Amino acid sequence: MSFVVVIAALAFLMFAAYRGYSVILFAPLAALGAVLLTDPSAVAPVFTGIFMEKMVGFVKLYFPVFMLGAVFGKVIELSGFSEAIVAAAIRYIGRSRANAVIVAVCALLTYGGVSLFVVVFAVYPFAAELYRQSNIPKRLMPGAIALGAFSFTMDSLPGTPQIQNIIPTTFFNTTSWAAPVLGVIGSLFIIVVGLSYLEWRRRAAAARGEGYGTNLVNEPTRMEGGKLPPPWLAILPLIVVGVSNFWLTRMIPLWYGQAHSVSLPGLPKPVETKIASVTAIWAVEGALILGILVVLVTAFGTVRQRFAEGTKAAVGGALLASMNTASEYGFGGVIAALPGFLVVSDALRSIPNPLVNAAVSVSTLAGITGSASGGMSIALAAMSETFIQGAHAAQIPLEVLHRVVSMASGGMDTLPHNGAVITLLAVTGLTHRESYRDIFAITVIKTLAVFFVIAVFYMTGLV
Repeated sequence: MSFVVVIAALAFLMFAAYRGYSVILFAPLAALGAVLLTDPSAVAPVFTGIFMEKMVGFVKLYFPVFMLGAVFGKVIELSGFSEAIVAAAIRYIGRSRANAVIVAVCALLTYGGVSLFVVVFAVYPFAAELYRQSNIPKRLMPGAIALGAFSFTMDSLPGTPQIQNIIPTTFFNTTSWAAPVLGVIGSLFIIVVGLSYLEWRRRAAAARGEGYGTNLVNEPTRMEGGKLPPPWLAILPLIVVGVSNFWLTRMIPLWYGQAHSVSLPGLPKPVETKIASVTAIWAVEGALILGILVVLVTAFGTVRQRFAEGTKAAVGGALLASMNTASEYGFGGVIAALPGFLVVSDALRSIPNPLVNAAVSVSTLAGITGSASGGMSIALAAMSETFIQGAHAAQIPLEVLHRVVSMASGGMDTLPHNGAVITLLAVTGLTHRESYRDIFAITVIKTLAVFFVIAVFYMTGLV
């Protein structure tokens, strides 16, 4: 019965998200409904002690990232930089390769360490312009952004600084460059199959005579008239964000050490901060501030007139996106505490092959919680020793286990209730009904890539 309760809560939330209902409202309803069916007396304590703690904790850490990312995307849009990048892409690459352009830009940013949430805000303005000028249906855009930002650069490519590739290092004593050959093979599988799918969808839409679309919402502001800025200047802020994020990630621990304490006259006790837990967040916040400043310095005359209204809209969008994701985070925290979730975890232990066991376990838990990092953390905290023992018994290098677990976390995590998916759809002004089909296809491709990599390892022994 406890297992049915968990599945019912998950199905209810996915249905609500797909139908377009607010996840901010329905995530707590789904989570607390599951608690009510498990232990009615625990509803209020769980709401306060788990759901709200998780939700507020997420906002505390990540709202500045959402806000700065939204403002960065908005000034890129207002400055005309997005149109300049699109014009250059069309001139040098061609309209027919719009999907490849969007995937490449998203991949460049995420592999440079920029949070996938930030990438959504930053890429959307010129993605929309590129699709509009290429007359490709806007509803296909989320699939391309998902392929570029939520897949191979998140967990497959060796060395990626995304958290999904970092978490396994603490359990397996590996590095972010674990199993580089398998990581590259898995990435190529995702890129080739993913782009082939997106191109098939584009050609099918073109054959039907379907264009960009009308009566759309959240459309970027276009730069009417005037000369577009040069492409090198337009892309400079993106380069600044990527490079400075990389640099700050390495410099912040050198400046602050492992921990930092601040004493102020009005505080009863010093503020203690563990630097390792906030380095990535501080780095991307600093990088985004620098990116915004670069845009303002180089295009202030263009941005100035619409800056006030533009930033208001950006902050409003960031609030909605961050609260959607935070509510999902609270849902995952509650579900992970229920006995039905433990039933799922225990059942997954019975899969005999260690790599398949790890892949299915992590992907399943990531799907249930709606979070790649959350599902992976839960799975590794509960089963990492089992995975390691199985790998040792089968003489499988832990590097391979690292890569399989990392890739599996980004498999079924992008179900309809996933926070990144909801953020992507909110930012692009599209609905699950319009665009989730393509995101789900990318989800399936990501999941298949995990088992493809496992098969390649067993056939070739490559690491």
